[in-house]
Amino acid sequence: MVKVNKLTSIKTQLPYSYYTLPFCTPSKIVDSAENLGEVLRGDRIENSPYAFNMGDAKMCNVLCRKTLDSKTAKAFKEKIDDEYRVNMILDNLPLVVPIQRLDQESPPVYQLGYHVGLKGQYSGSKEEKYFIHNHLSFIVKYHKDPQSNSARIVGFEVKPFSVKHAYEGKWNDEKPRLTTCDPHTRHTVVNSNTPQEVEDKAEIIFTYDVEFQDSDVKWASRWDAYLLMTDDQIHWFSIVNSLMIVLFLSGMVAMIMLRTLYRDISKYNELETQEEAQEETGWKLVHGDVFRPPSNSDLLCVYVGTGVQFFGMILVTMIFAILGFLSPSNRGGLMTAMLLLWVFMGIFAGYASTRLYKMFKGSEWKKIALRTAVMFPGVVSAIFFVLNALIWGQKSSGAVPFGTMFALIFLWFGISVPLVFVGSYIGFKKPAIEDPVKTNKIPRQIPEQAWYMNPAFSILIGGILPFGAVFIELFFILTSIWLNQFYYIFGFLFLVFAILLVTCAEITIVLCYFQLCSEDYLWWWRSYLTSGSSALYLFLYATFYFFTKLEITKLVSGALYFGYMLIASYAFFVLTGTIGFYACLWFTRLIYSSVKID
Repeated sequence: MVKVNKLTSIKTQLPYSYYTLPFCTPSKIVDSAENLGEVLRGDRIENSPYAFNMGDAKMCNVLCRKTLDSKTAKAFKEKIDDEYRVNMILDNLPLVVPIQRLDQESPPVYQLGYHVGLKGQYSGSKEEKYFIHNHLSFIVKYHKDPQSNSARIVGFEVKPFSVKHAYEGKWNDEKPRLTTCDPHTRHTVVNSNTPQEVEDKAEIIFTYDVEFQDSDVKWASRWDAYLLMTDDQIHWFSIVNSLMIVLFLSGMVAMIMLRTLYRDISKYNELETQEEAQEETGWKLVHGDVFRPPSNSDLLCVYVGTGVQFFGMILVTMIFAILGFLSPSNRGGLMTAMLLLWVFMGIFAGYASTRLYKMFKGSEWKKIALRTAVMFPGVVSAIFFVLNALIWGQKSSGAVPFGTMFALIFLWFGISVPLVFVGSYIGFKKPAIEDPVKTNKIPRQIPEQAWYMNPAFSILIGGILPFGAVFIELFFILTSIWLNQFYYIFGFLFLVFAILLVTCAEITIVLCYFQLCSEDYLWWWRSYLTSGSSALYLFLYATFYFFTKLEITKLVSGALYFGYMLIASYAFFVLTGTIGFYACLWFTRLIYSSVKID
């Protein structure tokens, strides 16, 4: 049973359901049940008139005959112009078009789905015409199991052709006989030399062949051809590259630790005379102000809570993915898993934000819990809603239906919000985290800072290294999202994620130490923004990618791209900022707790 999925285009990024174009329809169109992730991706899986029987090869099977009018011809032309592809599914395998590489030896590249049609000129004419792929030559590959003698499908390929079919006499719906493609005379379609034009009043006859081929590929590894990664080297190169950054930073952190903790402290604790005590400079002078709660401390708590929620979601998703639960054969599985995990991680968000809030001597924990539960999802939902309205306006199947919207809102308010409150309650009941040193009543004055210690400058510098650690992997992720390819190398991604964590933590500690040494004790927000600023570079890179790699011309599609990239950058900001903040908090508590202060 062949099912049809959405029509997709990497030029517009707007999916459409298959039957929005006047293709041949089965007697009754039936929608398949879909999971949350599939609906959000715009998958619309329906039945099709193509009927295969295992091992029963067919030639020149006529599906139906359609006569175009000006409206349907225009619909086809628009989709051909935007390079739309038709996606089909057989036994959960997506349909692919094998494209031979330049050197004949290497295996072909698989393109997901076949193009609706193509544009071209007749030889000797300048006028561009539209041609439709109306003859499909399917190849179904199967693997015979020697023990049980059963065959299982391991490949589903197609070669599309455009053929202007001809027939003698009057058209007979019951037993159509074509002169251009006739199994009796062994006359088959092997090229598109007499293509079928798309125009008003054109008569199109849709036909297909099915051929069954025995294959050595075992059923368990039938996805390998789809996931063939061409360049493992580049990933290893990027990881080695990132590890260099990490080693360099780790060296700096180790130096700082040794220098401050051992030399400074031993000297400080042996101080006897008053004069020497006054000569102290640097970070010890601000010990009375270091743990003074920052301005807008409530907002910081909310952001840190959200970051913890994100971190939990990504960590668990990756572990699932590495264990193989979220392979591409499980369509929409990744999306569904991430959404559900985000919801259940709400309990940690509430806990983290109120723990910090209590450390800042706050008392209204419900207010913080509410803001943690609705702020980040609220911003994302607002952007998502606008984008959804745009997609809706284009009548695309990518628009999230009303029922799914309702399910998402239920997940948010019915599960996530209560969990945040539960976490907050637990976090607030625990005793507050004690500061290692007492805070003075009167804030100390911050001396004039050198230009390179200017907050904006050091924050922007801080984001470069974390971004540098992930940016090659980012290229592959963007390609898989926007160019319709599979992404599955979660092992690499996990390594890159670990490197990102370490880089964020270390760069923040280093810059935080320099800041305290120049007697500037306003580190709370700055530590969050230092590593969080890598999100700015992420967004800039996404912009660069848009103009160099994508061929998006439509305004709506551009808005979609930047809208989704904005959400991704915002999420990245919250995640990296939180990592930096916690690293810095741990570092300051460590160095100040080991100093004796009278």
